[in-house]
Amino acid sequence: MKFYRMWALVERDLRKFFRSPALMMASMIFPLVQLIVLGYAFGGKITNVNVGVVDLDHTAESWRVREGFAGIATGPKMFHALPYDSMPEALNDLHAGVIGAVIEIPENFSRRTYANDRPRLALIVDNTDQFVSSSLEAEMQSFVEQLNTPSVTPRLAGNVALDVVEVYPYIPYVKYLLPGTISMAIFIVAMIGGGITFIDDKARGLHEGYLVTPIQKSELVMGLNLAGTAKGLMAGLVLTFIGGLIAGIPRLWDPVRLFYLIIVVAIASLTMISFMFLVMVRVDDPLVPRAIFGVLNTLLFFPSGAIYPTQGFPIWLKWISVVDPFTYTVHALRNLLLRGSGIEGIYRDVLILMGISALMITGSIALFKRQI
Repeated sequence: MKFYRMWALVERDLRKFFRSPALMMASMIFPLVQLIVLGYAFGGKITNVNVGVVDLDHTAESWRVREGFAGIATGPKMFHALPYDSMPEALNDLHAGVIGAVIEIPENFSRRTYANDRPRLALIVDNTDQFVSSSLEAEMQSFVEQLNTPSVTPRLAGNVALDVVEVYPYIPYVKYLLPGTISMAIFIVAMIGGGITFIDDKARGLHEGYLVTPIQKSELVMGLNLAGTAKGLMAGLVLTFIGGLIAGIPRLWDPVRLFYLIIVVAIASLTMISFMFLVMVRVDDPLVPRAIFGVLNTLLFFPSGAIYPTQGFPIWLKWISVVDPFTYTVHALRNLLLRGSGIEGIYRDVLILMGISALMITGSIALFKRQI
């Protein structure tokens, strides 16, 4: 295997890439737009949900509850309480989507309160939107716990308190999404600059010029994969820096972290491009990579844990995430960018990605046709 032959392929492919600024921008702008839109569209705190309140008791105790709702409206701003005179009227607005939930204060609320007979409130939620309904349930549970807190501290401490300590500062969703966005940028370069360009070159007959030379097919496969890796590395690092500045990643320019980021992005680029090369090695139709782009994007991006934790997946989807190279790329980048970990947080992912790359390249060399 001669290195200068592979380098000639890398140089030719990179020259072609740099002469197509539209291709370069497309491979970087789409993931950046996805980061901005999804990062700020998802993961924010639910606020200002209209909630209907039906007070059937009309006593001082029910008034105290409604005052608590007013405190939520001015404090956490989770929901805004709208008074209703009857339950049917409130339920009609709930079914029409005008309000997100209904809180009922039953007519025996004060009597059961004074009798210490477990007074109850009813929360009726529109669970077609699980994000809003779960947030309202959590807020109401917290509110009920406050109502149950005695105004006079008991002499004997019989309650257990839980102090929650967060290891890291608040992580907005745009930061959580950043590792997946970087992985997506690498994949787009692998798909456009690797798979689609490779098939187009074959369709135009450019590969015939390679095949009539003494170059070995292993050198040809390695050269094309290294060229794609270089393009993926550039796209990944650009998205890392721009996305990191947008998301507000602290200490982004730390030299040690930058070194580890370069390693992860480089290995991930090699894995993505070798995967695409293996998929396209026997394809001749230029329409095939364009047709399967969306399918591959869905199968690789979403099961990786980039937008939702893999712990919430069903068992069959977890198995997909295990063999998905996106999973290990996202995990390593998340450890570096969000947790600030070092080599101990990325070495397993890097080794797995290197193993996947070796398998993909070996398969590509075995399947690559030397004849025209």
